[in-house]
Formats: sequence, C-alpha cells, structure tokens
Amino acid sequence: MPPSAVVIGVDSSTQSTKAVLTDADTGRTLAVGSAPHRVTGVAGARETDPEVWWDALRAAVGAGVDQAGIPSASVTGIAVAGQQHGLVVLGRDGRPLRHALLWNDTRSAPQAAALTEEFGGPAAWTARTGSVPVASYTATKWRWLRENEPATADAAAAVRLPHDFLTERLAGVPATDPGDASGTGWYATATGAYDPGLLALIGLDAALLPPVAATGAARAGTLTAAAAAELGLPAGIAVAAGTGDNMAAAVGLGLGGAGLLDHPVLSLGTSGTVFAATRARPASPALSGFAATDGTYLPLACTLNCTLAVDKVAGLLGLGREAAAPGGEAVLLPYLDGERTPDLPTAAGLLTGLRHTTTREQLLGAAYEGAVVTVLRALDEVLRACGPEAAAASDRPLRLIGGGARGRMWVETVRRLSGRAVVMPEAGELVALGAAALAAAAAGGGDPVAVATAWGTGSGPVLPPVERDLETWHRVTSVLDHATPALLS
Repeated sequence: MPPSAVVIGVDSSTQSTKAVLTDADTGRTLAVGSAPHRVTGVAGARETDPEVWWDALRAAVGAGVDQAGIPSASVTGIAVAGQQHGLVVLGRDGRPLRHALLWNDTRSAPQAAALTEEFGGPAAWTARTGSVPVASYTATKWRWLRENEPATADAAAAVRLPHDFLTERLAGVPATDPGDASGTGWYATATGAYDPGLLALIGLDAALLPPVAATGAARAGTLTAAAAAELGLPAGIAVAAGTGDNMAAAVGLGLGGAGLLDHPVLSLGTSGTVFAATRARPASPALSGFAATDGTYLPLACTLNCTLAVDKVAGLLGLGREAAAPGGEAVLLPYLDGERTPDLPTAAGLLTGLRHTTTREQLLGAAYEGAVVTVLRALDEVLRACGPEAAAASDRPLRLIGGGARGRMWVETVRRLSGRAVVMPEAGELVALGAAALAAAAAGGGDPVAVATAWGTGSGPVLPPVERDLETWHRVTSVLDHATPALLS
C-alpha cells in the first residue's frame, strides 16, 4: 500500500546533497536521491558556490521522487539540514555575492584568536555563547571577509548559514533555528537570541540575519510556487525551519526530548564528531556548547581529521583502507588539515616511534589510532560538560555513525581504545532522517524527537565491549600532551 503522507529530509553536506523520501507514518525510507557538490580552494581555503547546493537539492529531490515511484501530491513537508558554520553572503537580489566560506576553511584562524581576546578571553565567550571562536565559526569568517574583502561585506544585503540559504529558497522567507544559529558565534545560548554586543564586535548588522524559529521543526513557511515548479512538488507543503547537520543527526537518533543524556554519539566522517543531549547548558572552552534544535543542548566536539585523513595515509602507503594492523610503537597524528580539537589550525601531521620492524600496515593502524584517540578525548570533554548526568552515562554504549562506521578497522579501533559497547544504528542517512522528522513535525505537529524515536531510526545491534588497549591509549595521549603547536606546524 502506498504511504498516505511522505516527507523529505535533505542533508546538504560538504561534499553532496542527499534527499531521503520517508513514509511519515512509519519512517520507512522510500528512496534516496543524491547529487555531488564541488569544493574548491588551497592553502586553507575551502569554498563552494551556494547555487551548487540549490542545483544539487533540485537534482536529489527529483531523483528521489522518480526512484520512489510515488505521486508528488503525497509529499506533505520538507526540511533541510546543512553543514554548519558556512558563511553565505547575499546581495539585494537574493543571490550570492561570492562563494560560501565553508566550515573547514581555516583562513580565519587569526580572526578567531583576535575575537577571543577582544571579548575577554575563553571564559567570557563560553559564558555568553557556550563556545570559544575557532576558525570554523561563522563570526570569524565574517571578520575575515570584512578585513580581506570589505567591498563584498559592505554590499551584503543578507547573511545566511548554508541551511538558511536553502530553506529561504524553498519557503521564500528567511528563517534559521537555535541549533544551527548557536554555531555562528553571534548567537548567545545564555539568552536564546542574537547577541548585540557580539554583533557589534564583528561589525555585523542584525538586520542582515534571519529570524530564529523556536525549533527546527517550526514551520518556516510553505513551499513557494516557484520552488515547487523547480522541484516538481506541490506548492504550499510545509517547509520546516530546519537545522545544522549535527543537530539533525541527534534528532534522527532520537536524542533530546526529555533532555536526558542518552548514549553519546561518535560520528566518523570527513570530520570526527562527538556529541550528547543534555539539559545542562554547556560552557567549556574545549568544546562547542551548541543548542539542540528541540530546546535542549548538544555539547559537541569536532576534529577536522578523520576518515579522509586516514584514507590519505592509506593512499600514501599504497594500502587499502582495511589493510591495517595495530600501530605497535609508532604514533601518527593525522592532522593533515590543521586541527580543530585540539585547537591547532596550522598543524601538520606528526609521525614518531618508527623502528626497523615497523610495517606499512602498522603505520596505517597508527593513523587510525591517532584519529580515534583524538576524537575519544574530545568525547571525554563532552561528557564532563554534561554535568552530573554524565556519571550515569559512563558505562552506556557509544552510538557509532557516519561513513567510518561501515569500516571494520574503524569499528575495531573505536572498540579497542574506548573499552565501551558500541551501538550500530541500522538506519542510514541519519542527518536526512532527522530532517525528515523535522518536516513531519512541521507538517503534522508533534515533537520531532518523538517522531524519530517511534520510527526507530536510532536502534541497531549492540557490539559488546572488549578489553581496553590502555598501552596504545597512553602512548598516543603522551605524544598529544607533549606535542606543541610549534612542533605540529
């Protein structure tokens, strides 16, 4: 029997767009359409033309509708989850004035350091926003733009995040949500609003920003006739405010709702990300104290170097990504793109501990170990930020998601170095499924976390814990603790 209502969740990530058509009643995935993006830039620059995102969204939605074989009239809602932090600058015609500066563009590292000092240091920032600016954050990119391309900044008629840009194209009205807004550096989690003092500090007029919806599931508007014609969907369907990719993944996993700390999440993708849902407003200089999109909080830490960096090492060694062995005495910190956690934006990779007996397979294993130890150390900080709730989660399994979760060596390395049980959610495309739950809530009402929980998108088999490899853990952490930014750069 065909579904009575279909919702579309869009995951507009760094490298591609995926549109997941979902049965709004059961959560069953009906189809997944996808289209690639193009990222350009060298020497720390990472940019994409936002029009590429719109073209990819159109292509992905069209492919998904064709694949599902459903009448477009059955679609009742759509929501976008986008890569966080990117800076989109629009002119008076609503079109981009330049390519977007992406989250992994590290050119604004000097501006991040300057802003941190100008506002009174890390403690002042975390008290206001929950986070200390790093090169990833949108505020640092706006400061970079003002200093390096002042004519473009002066011509700006609107400033958007990636998901805001796409939502506005769909609904014809500007909107963002607390989750993605909390990654800008100009939104205060302490007040739940844009911060006038921070906007003045970076030289940004609040009138250029979109209104902040109550949640990502709030209805931003309805699909315009123009957008409907381009997408082949019915005009007037619900368009949710949407959110950032990490916040949508949390919804897709059923995190939040009551605000209780649930299984912490470790996402292995181009970047390594760890987060948990909590009622406690996080304020640690070592992590991003984000708001969740449902009214709770999502303390999060992100490392820049994860699967892509390890794949690069595998390529340099002439090995397949699974042809790895534990690293032995070698330690390899694969900080090929600088690093965000720890905050070393100009870092390079570091290899130490080589012996005549070291094999290529061990070097590749050492790259896995360096990446996993880095992200697990970030997880420790996330759990500390969750306050007393974290104690109850000390023995809970990790939820392992992302492309790396499909790799045997990634899974084995996480289990070996964490000593925790691991839940492997069976549902794919969790970011898009979280966006689909936001769309379902916008179209029919209700709590998107409860929707996703009823769909069961966060459930899957549990791999039991194995004995923790403390010898490797201490070897890698010793190098991390003693390697200075000067040594790594």
